[in-house]
Amino acid sequence: MNAPARPVQPVVEVDWASKNYLVVDDFVGVRQLLRESLRSLGARNIDQASSGGEAMGLLSRIRYDVVLCDYNLGDGKNGQQVLEEARIRNLVNPSTVWLMVSAEKSVESVMGAAEHQPDAYLIKPITEGVLLTRLNRVWHKKQIFRLIDQACAEKDYLRAARMCDAAMETHKAHEIDLLRMKAKLMEKSGDPVRAREAYERVLAQREYQWARAGVARIRMANGEFEQARQAFQSVIAENRYYIDAYDQLALAYQNMGKLDEACAVLERAAKLSPNSVPRQRNLGNVALKLGNVPMAEKAFRKCIAIGEYSIMKTPDAYLGLARVCGQKNDPKEALQLLLQAQREFTGDHPDIALRAKITEGLVYHESGDYRRARKAGDELEALLNATEARPDVATCIELATLLFAVGVKEAPVELLCYVIRNNHDNPLLLDEVQQIFDKARLGDEGLEFIRVSKKEATDLMNQGVLLWKTGRLKEAVGWMRQARRKVPNNQRILFNAAQILVSHLQQHGYDAALSAEAYDVLHHVERLLPGQQRFAQMMEQLAQLQPGADGGTIAEVA
Repeated sequence: MNAPARPVQPVVEVDWASKNYLVVDDFVGVRQLLRESLRSLGARNIDQASSGGEAMGLLSRIRYDVVLCDYNLGDGKNGQQVLEEARIRNLVNPSTVWLMVSAEKSVESVMGAAEHQPDAYLIKPITEGVLLTRLNRVWHKKQIFRLIDQACAEKDYLRAARMCDAAMETHKAHEIDLLRMKAKLMEKSGDPVRAREAYERVLAQREYQWARAGVARIRMANGEFEQARQAFQSVIAENRYYIDAYDQLALAYQNMGKLDEACAVLERAAKLSPNSVPRQRNLGNVALKLGNVPMAEKAFRKCIAIGEYSIMKTPDAYLGLARVCGQKNDPKEALQLLLQAQREFTGDHPDIALRAKITEGLVYHESGDYRRARKAGDELEALLNATEARPDVATCIELATLLFAVGVKEAPVELLCYVIRNNHDNPLLLDEVQQIFDKARLGDEGLEFIRVSKKEATDLMNQGVLLWKTGRLKEAVGWMRQARRKVPNNQRILFNAAQILVSHLQQHGYDAALSAEAYDVLHHVERLLPGQQRFAQMMEQLAQLQPGADGGTIAEVA
């Protein structure tokens, strides 16, 4: 007996006439053809751009429903970089349909575009029938995810995950895509158990490589590096073009301390998809650590070349290449690179002058010019004495290493104590700091510096928690503000400060200033260390405390 047929869902006609369109192509003839194809669908509001820069200008002013963007756009940004920047700067809505269009069929071009996940990749020439089919398919799918994407944009990951569950009940045909989204949300929420459950629900239906890679990523996050390595290698063996698996495999090797293997994996990935700025930068950094100067130089130069018009462009490749030049005993080019980095990144990277001066000192030291290296060290010590502000952990460690190397003693000790106070419960980082003390022949003193600095951070945190637990909320809020000033990047202190603010809101009623302060603290800790479970939980608590929302429960302060 045949099973009863499922009722066919009616296809809702899309009103293409009311949408806003952007067509991006450097050839006027192609733009006209695409415009006529859209007009045949009823489209009226169609803007055109002939370059990546012109497209970014339009995207920054107008919200488009559909973007058709060519991959190769001549000089300036290519289509991949336009999509990348539009996403990072939130210039497109969650429901915007982005179709990447190209005459290119090379693996390099297709892989580069696919890594940034446009909604579809269309090969020219494009018929009206193909265009309409793709638009309809993508549009209907985007509507299912529109509100979920909006919750993600607001970093309310737990609410977004619940919306995935609800959508699965009514959109069975998209169950796999919704499970994939839910798994990613659980990873972002710091809940690997529920993320793994979602991936395994997918794998029970079909052996999707992305789901297997997801389980492997969770195993790596749990410290199961060897098992993760085997899983990523298995995924690559089945699909040599699954580029993210290479990046994750390289990370697994790095976590295992196997830099040679990590470097070899990144080199293979960079050959398959060479136009990723972060991948070339990572390859350069790993090669530099290994002392493979030719490979580091090649990767950093490629990173600078492809990053010229990319929003992913950072000073790191310039500083890394300067280090390479120092090791090649070419300080002249190194200094030119450092000047170029300062010219290009001063606005977006306020610490670039400091980082350039550190690199300058390292270049002189590595090329054997110890007099100039010491002079750079003295200048850096003066900079530190002139301000209470301190750079990020990686820069602090690099600076302390240089200062010890050129004979400065007090300033690097103070820097490393600052790092310890802000990371007092990170054993791997504390081991790295101890190694720096050991190399400076301050091993025993370093142990004592670490002990005292850890106690300072713990005492600051515990006093605030004690005030909270004894009901002295106003004092607790004030104490934690003081603690944040002393240790601005200690994630446990930041989380507890936010939790005490939430408790104050729950017990004394909503206060817009305190709510905004709590959001600021949470966003700061999310920038420092993304994917923490407490972040997702507390963002949800704060959302429930907003006027018109139901009240939430408070998690235990730890």
